[in-house]
Amino acid sequence: MTITHHDTNARMSQITVHNGTVYLAGQVPSDPSADMRGQTEQVLERIDDLLAKAGTSKEQLIAAQIWVTSMAEFDQMNAAWDSWVVPGRPPVRAAVEAKLAKPEWKVEIMVTAALEG
Repeated sequence: MTITHHDTNARMSQITVHNGTVYLAGQVPSDPSADMRGQTEQVLERIDDLLAKAGTSKEQLIAAQIWVTSMAEFDQMNAAWDSWVVPGRPPVRAAVEAKLAKPEWKVEIMVTAALEG
């Protein structure tokens, strides 16, 4: 079975594909000055782009892991998520409060999807 890696550097890949499944690295916001909803929207846009690059889309999501820095802002993250996720096709999901690698980041999301086809 072949494993392919995309957008790879010495430390990690942004996309790994194996056996019809696409795994994305945790995605963080590009503009950390935004509020929780804005940061989440940035992350979800990046996820859309990476899934497309891998040959799939959010319609094929299997699982999502979400880390937020404050549960006090959890509703803002969920508002962005609920607007983005395909109605009737939400993936399994876990969300926890955590300290992220950079203090200005409020959210990180990692997803797994099936390849389309």
